[in-house]
Amino acid sequence: MTHNPIAIFGEALFDQFPDGQQILGGAPFNVAWHLQAFNQRPCFISRVGHDSKGDKIRQAMLAWGMAVDNLSSDPDHPTGTVQVTIDDGEPSYEILAGQAYDFIAAPPDSGRNYDVIYHGTLALRNGVSEQALQELTARHCGKIFIDVNLRAPWWQKEAVKRWIGKAHWAKLNHDELMHLALPQATLQETMRLFLAQHELEALVVTCGSRGALAVNQAGEKIEVAPTADLAVVDTVGAGDAFAAVLLLGMQQRWPLQLTMERAQSFASALVTKRGATVQDLSFYRPFIDAWNLD
Repeated sequence: MTHNPIAIFGEALFDQFPDGQQILGGAPFNVAWHLQAFNQRPCFISRVGHDSKGDKIRQAMLAWGMAVDNLSSDPDHPTGTVQVTIDDGEPSYEILAGQAYDFIAAPPDSGRNYDVIYHGTLALRNGVSEQALQELTARHCGKIFIDVNLRAPWWQKEAVKRWIGKAHWAKLNHDELMHLALPQATLQETMRLFLAQHELEALVVTCGSRGALAVNQAGEKIEVAPTADLAVVDTVGAGDAFAAVLLLGMQQRWPLQLTMERAQSFASALVTKRGATVQDLSFYRPFIDAWNLD
């Protein structure tokens, strides 16, 4: 079956560490990176500065085989950077303001259709990028997937809930759900109410080492968990890996149970590696073969 591409809208940025190390990331970028490795050729819509960091992002995408048609350059604002500081072994993050991804432009209407549009919430903190996403989704006939990432002080509850209300699928972690939902007696009841209030087709809540839970309009409840003997190296980007496979499931029309199992399997494999992305295509090959993605 031939599928339309998945569009990924949002930030590409660098995590800047005190020792000078720079790590390329941003949740939407990570998701697009995985989808490219899965042979899906996503349409990544973002904006970088006219600077060396922006050049590095463009070069990394081209080397990975990703299209850069909708990666625009901003002459006035720098490529996104997050300053990471380490205090007593614990990282803290300062998400800088006025970054290029705050000024994403909607791609021209080329008549392209997308199976799914994915977006997060960080890039919507600025009205320019938010307006671009509004234009993109207004002419979109497929599904919308929102990946909630609440990063203080860059979110407002009602604005986030408004975007959730426009989506078909939503993914967020347990703490984020508690920030946005009216808590009920159990997590499942809280999720069911949230699903109904926002008229979602499916809601996925990740719970760290305990796995994830999904509910949908059909009344299904799916729970998945990593294996107990998982050799965890780094959990950075686990949620992005999970989201990438949820998008695959939406596009490929996999049943929810299968989608969740495969998302957990891939996220579990990723946390045995350092970093949010993997630059070795052989890492993806077992999944491509098992899921018939060639």
